[in-house]
Amino acid sequence: MLLKAILSQEDAQVLAVLAIIQRARPDILLLNEFDADFTNLALEAFRKDLEVGENAISYPYFYAPMGNEGMPSWLDLDGDGSPNEWADAFGFGRFPGSEGMALLSRFPIDAEAARSFSQLKWIDIPNAVLPLNANGESYLPDKVEATFRLSSKSHWDVPVVLPSGQRVNILAAHPTPPVFDGPENLNGLRNDAEIGFWVSYLNGIAFVDDAGTQTSFRATDFVLLGDLNNDPNDGEGRNGGIQDLLSHSLVNDPLQGSTGAEAASLRYGGANEGHAGNPAQDTVEWAADIGNMRVDYALPSASLTVTAGGVFWPAPNEVDGHMIAEGRAGASNHRMVWVDLQVN
Repeated sequence: MLLKAILSQEDAQVLAVLAIIQRARPDILLLNEFDADFTNLALEAFRKDLEVGENAISYPYFYAPMGNEGMPSWLDLDGDGSPNEWADAFGFGRFPGSEGMALLSRFPIDAEAARSFSQLKWIDIPNAVLPLNANGESYLPDKVEATFRLSSKSHWDVPVVLPSGQRVNILAAHPTPPVFDGPENLNGLRNDAEIGFWVSYLNGIAFVDDAGTQTSFRATDFVLLGDLNNDPNDGEGRNGGIQDLLSHSLVNDPLQGSTGAEAASLRYGGANEGHAGNPAQDTVEWAADIGNMRVDYALPSASLTVTAGGVFWPAPNEVDGHMIAEGRAGASNHRMVWVDLQVN
């Protein structure tokens, strides 16, 4: 249980995450796979721990509504004949809030203007491509297809108010991995659709948010954050959605990288040797037979000026190299992606 791990003050993973955040010191931070609870007790304890020590940093503002992770659908979504199991949740998770998202900010969040799209149906997005059986018929039963939600966690549009009064909208999501399915490619199609939502949203298409309001994207300045679980060049995922997002006219892709990622690619070899993408831009450390990939993103709008960017993945022999452990032994096998922006 995450809250217990935080309160123990001894959990190695929690301590490693805290140390990296205090070292990198982002003004705005998206936490992925952070277990949520209905009163945000774990998040409150985590924020308090960040305020302790010589590198203390405070995040007085947060946005963390529970999404589809572990949320019961009351349907047999996995088709095993037994509805209402944990695998039948709208998004993967063994309980509501399992492995959710949390947005932390040093600056005020306009929660009233924030939009969440966790209840949006997959079938209602433009040009929806849902899974099919080998005979060409729908893989999902009619009742399930009409109810199946797009977001495996959620899609958020959250305005943050900077000290100057300027607003920057944070667009956040954590799509499902495009694996762990069968020949129908349900997860692969869903991942591509979850990423494709942002392309449609940035194109001005209106969607109904969780409050029942039809809304379209009208902001000028934004940063899109998330573990999108998709590399534009490598891996099993469909890469149409991610390539469309990275090349969108409103998006500036900083192509963040690190020396640690390049060193890890050479150290592990395996599938890394056949990857088409630049290994320095990898953001996750996976097994050698899969290879490291670029799946985590901090993508500012083209309206903002990028002054610096990178991935917190120092090589072992560099300063802070001790803060990164191989695999899941440290904070995470994913690395923090960051970008510094000049705002007017």
